[in-house]
Amino acid sequence: MKPTLVILAAGMASRYGSQKQTASFGPSGETIMDYSIYDAISAGFEKVVFIIREDFAENFKAIFEPKLAGKIKTDYVYQHLNAFVGDRVIPADRTKPWGTAHAVLCCKGKVNEPFAVINADDYYGADAFIKAYDFLLNQCNEKTYCIIGYELKKTLSDFGSVSRGVCEVDADNNLTDINERTKIYRNDAGIIHYEDESGLHELNENSLVSMNYLCFAPGFIDVCEKFFGDFLDNNMQNLKSEFFIPSVTGQFIKAGLGNVKVVPTSAQWFGVTYKEDAPHVQASINALVDAGNYPKSLWD
Repeated sequence: MKPTLVILAAGMASRYGSQKQTASFGPSGETIMDYSIYDAISAGFEKVVFIIREDFAENFKAIFEPKLAGKIKTDYVYQHLNAFVGDRVIPADRTKPWGTAHAVLCCKGKVNEPFAVINADDYYGADAFIKAYDFLLNQCNEKTYCIIGYELKKTLSDFGSVSRGVCEVDADNNLTDINERTKIYRNDAGIIHYEDESGLHELNENSLVSMNYLCFAPGFIDVCEKFFGDFLDNNMQNLKSEFFIPSVTGQFIKAGLGNVKVVPTSAQWFGVTYKEDAPHVQASINALVDAGNYPKSLWD
């Protein structure tokens, strides 16, 4: 079966202030997702599954269905708070979704083939989709997943420090650890540092980091289900707790269930978290269009 692209688009975008998943950034009103889907089609993907909240499904479909019709198969998964919680009582004040691994779990029964998972509001670049498709088609199995690894220098921001999961690998490029480094920035001398409670530490600009582009066999959905119950039992009363994909992949490795490869990409990443990021994202996309990487009107 050909691989599927799964796009995480159910986040509430509280820091951005509006539905950034459907915000226009391209010269003809394209969203960031449009470019990801375009690159996915070019790489060979034939189906995209959007994980969204049901309350904006009508608006979402009205935006994407007309332009994707005949170009790629589409399907939808709704991330509901009560999905897979069993008879546990959800706190009345809980409104935040359970997180990215729960979103993948909500794909149970809908995604039965190898799949890639990406964020809706990140631009990943064509090379990343080529690498992901090749891995899913030729290497992925129930004991071998992967992270698409980005060069740290290609994920920095001009507008302040960032946090990144820095990957450590063994001689076979199997992930051995991810260290979450906060307050990463390039100083005036051009050296990349991160800050923690013990001070400043230098980072290699070529270090591979995870930008939440991952590739899985369909059994990963069952792995998410396996660990979700324990997560709820330990975190149900914490209104901000989230069940994240990286934590499940870490548990997958520690439990001896298999390996997670780190597959490097040469692609440049950029994304949008705050309103202030929008002009930079628009300028970056315009530059790619001007360079001939994309047509000015993506779907015409």
